[in-house]
Amino acid sequence: MTILHSLDLVIPDAQFVAIIGPSGSGKSTLLGLIAGLDAPTAGEIRIDGQAITRMSEDQLAELRGEKIGFIFQSFHLIPSLTALENILIPMEIAGAKDAARRARSLLEDVDLTPRAHHYPSQLSGGERQRVAIARAFANGPSILLADEPTGNLDSRNGRHVLDLMVAMNRKRKATLVLVTHDHELARMADRQISLRDGRVVADSCRSAFDREAEDEAVEASGL
Repeated sequence: MTILHSLDLVIPDAQFVAIIGPSGSGKSTLLGLIAGLDAPTAGEIRIDGQAITRMSEDQLAELRGEKIGFIFQSFHLIPSLTALENILIPMEIAGAKDAARRARSLLEDVDLTPRAHHYPSQLSGGERQRVAIARAFANGPSILLADEPTGNLDSRNGRHVLDLMVAMNRKRKATLVLVTHDHELARMADRQISLRDGRVVADSCRSAFDREAEDEAVEASGL
């Protein structure tokens, strides 16, 4: 069975791309291919000019640790660690300097400083996802991949989480690839790629005017 048919996509640095389509259209598979978590049966995937389809598992793990951040629908926080510790651990693994200060700064970016020493079980769903966003940015990735990050949240919390994610992404000039079923959220993206039955059926970009207006709003927010 073919999940994704032959496609040719180029995503520029710092672009916010929303991948939309019905269940089974190949959205999450495309995200897994970009991350090197899945391997294509044919073709090539390049990140910053590097052909990741030729890399060993160790090389892929190193690439993901240095360049790719993940945000999942189900948070994937470590339950025995506090919010601050969940953000801190990727930096400690990478041997980052001044990790504690950076973790506190990221926690502040997602408006959770008062919850720093709370465990995931003591946080709401929206708060847990905000911790997951901060953790995804911990090692300063150039690419952020988000798979239905608002899927377990109500519409109000979902919009707040996405606003935070986009604001942090704009601030850090990273590439953001978001998989979502929500067309309203997808409209916030610079570009929408629609999949159906494993094929790209639409690929459209927002105007420069809309992007500039959003960047001004982010700057005014102080993020």
